[in-house]
Amino acid sequence: MKRTIEVIVEPNGHIAIEAMGFAGADCEKATAFLEQALGVAADRRKKPEYHKRALTRARQQVGG
Repeated sequence: MKRTIEVIVEPNGHIAIEAMGFAGADCEKATAFLEQALGVAADRRKKPEYHKRALTRARQQVGG
C-alpha cells in the first residue's frame, strides 16, 4: 500500500491528520512535523495497522 498522509480541515477549524500505509510507530514519526506545525494532538486514534510490526529488512551472513 502506498504511504499517504491526509490533512482534513473542517469548517469549524478542527484539524485531523490521518496516516495510511504505515505500520507500527512509523505513522507517528511521519506525522510529527505536521502535529507540531498545526498544533494537533488532542485526540489520537491508533488503527489496526499501528499494531502491525514495521517491515524491517535484515541481512545475515553465516560463515566467513
